[in-house]
Amino acid sequence: MNPLIVVNFKTYEMAHAAAAESLAVAMAEADAACDGADFVAVVSALDLSAVKAAAPNLQVWTQHLDPIGFGSNTGYLHPETALARGAQGSLINHAEHKVPLDHVECLLGALPDDFPVCACAADMDEAKALAALGPTMIAVEPPELIGGDISVTNADPEIVSGTAAVVKAVNPNVRVLCGAGVKNGADVAMAIELGTEGVLLASGVTKASDPEAVLADLVSHL
Repeated sequence: MNPLIVVNFKTYEMAHAAAAESLAVAMAEADAACDGADFVAVVSALDLSAVKAAAPNLQVWTQHLDPIGFGSNTGYLHPETALARGAQGSLINHAEHKVPLDHVECLLGALPDDFPVCACAADMDEAKALAALGPTMIAVEPPELIGGDISVTNADPEIVSGTAAVVKAVNPNVRVLCGAGVKNGADVAMAIELGTEGVLLASGVTKASDPEAVLADLVSHL
């Protein structure tokens, strides 16, 4: 499988509403131009339908889901509605939206088997615990490096390679990504060299003055 370049739009001003649609189109063009990696846009649930309509050939995920069904639930992100609105995957347990392990476990049980879920981990211990639940992917992101100028691949390469080893020992079918401070193609190449199968990043793309150039550079070393 190709390495993944997963871009989390968060709630950045340059990546919401109409701007989210424009960024998704740029990602779809980068995805079409690259045979060696697959791009994924992770968007606000409020932007999900519009982004999917703007970039129908791009993988589009939602940033969070709650393990609830139809009924008297207010303010939660309902998995079946997300699927109906075009979600093709989801993050869960991001450092900015932590949930208990049983939330992750219940969510995985409520979703179709072929619906990818990327569970985020702050360290190797959390990655190991999440791997036992069998998500599609685990992304290790040390919280102190998120949004910074130094990639985790340089600041703490041992947590990247260590997480890859720990996760694969628990469940070899779980793909491993890394994030926090990833900005360029050299960071992506190092992540792959350290044993991961892609990256999860945000500000390196969403805050870029020329996102098209950044997207092209991210896959330039693959």
